[in-house]
Amino acid sequence: MSNARHAILDRLRQAQARPLPVNDPDYPIWNQSEQAEMLARLTELLEQNHAEVRRLPRAELIATLKHHVEQAGLQRVATGTGGDFFREISQALAGAEQLLFDRPLEAWKDELFNRVDAGITGCHGAIAATGTLVLWPGPAEPRTLSLVPPRHIAILKASTLHPNLPAMMAAQGWNSGMPTNLLLVSGPSKTADIQQTLAYGAHGPKELLVLFLEDA
Repeated sequence: MSNARHAILDRLRQAQARPLPVNDPDYPIWNQSEQAEMLARLTELLEQNHAEVRRLPRAELIATLKHHVEQAGLQRVATGTGGDFFREISQALAGAEQLLFDRPLEAWKDELFNRVDAGITGCHGAIAATGTLVLWPGPAEPRTLSLVPPRHIAILKASTLHPNLPAMMAAQGWNSGMPTNLLLVSGPSKTADIQQTLAYGAHGPKELLVLFLEDA
């Protein structure tokens, strides 16, 4: 092994051994830890980015989700096969067709891209500083659920809200187990590539609904 490679690996090992800083003075970031302040900032920034945020107790999740599905006329909704909210999601979709992501993407790619009204996922957490949802996809909830359907419904627990990304990384011990696939969502998909005109939904969901469970 070359000396250069040894040096690089040594530096990576040393960095991994150091605790993650909650706030680096050379990189000032928003660092309020009161939940009311974090929620207010998260909601403000998400709504600025054209997302819709609804706050509710977990006991009302099924009724709220069911009402939204009926009100929005969602007929075919894609979901994962597990996760914290799978039972409640399945009950809420009793009046619609629930499409489980239980097969390889290639087996139903055309259906997912062209005949699904919405995708529902849970959230691994959220970052108040930037108004960002953090999704940690896996076999139970593949990343495509939040990237392809025209509407994304994200369910977020209050206990997973953090002031900033370094605080989340430190609290969850990412230095000993980094995620291999992480999604940061701050609003519906948007682009201004065409004639500098802002358009939503060109590369993913054009609508984002966040259900924030205040007591979860």
